[in-house]
Amino acid sequence: MAYTIKVNGAQHTVEAEPDMPLLWVLREKLGLTGTKFGCGAALCGACTVHVDGEPTRSCQLAIADAQGHAITTIEGLAPADAPHKIQVEWIARQVPQCGYCQSGMIMAVAALLAKTPSPSDADIETSITNICRCGTYPRVRAAIHALAQA
Repeated sequence: MAYTIKVNGAQHTVEAEPDMPLLWVLREKLGLTGTKFGCGAALCGACTVHVDGEPTRSCQLAIADAQGHAITTIEGLAPADAPHKIQVEWIARQVPQCGYCQSGMIMAVAALLAKTPSPSDADIETSITNICRCGTYPRVRAAIHALAQA
């Protein structure tokens, strides 16, 4: 079946089964590989994208349900030649170690800061539920607080 979805501001028509997860449409049909597969059960957050500005685990959102919504991936957060302020802070604070979870983590942080520009530690703990196997949570928190003060 053909579905038309808006990703990073551009309309795309893709052929897919209605229950195909958005994650696989992004990666396999559109070649946007910044969104990562982690657990496939919406637990780890590696696949986090924005759907109408809300952080969403794309491994559990069917393409049929994504149609008609504005989707933003890590590739659409900022132009490649001008990184987003979160990406700049991530590098400055050396947040990632292996980096696998970081695109999803950055997308979750972008959504948090859009709604809560100066989040408390409790806000961060409630909103950023992404799993980082490397355990860089103290660096993530420090980067979020630095962004809030900027």
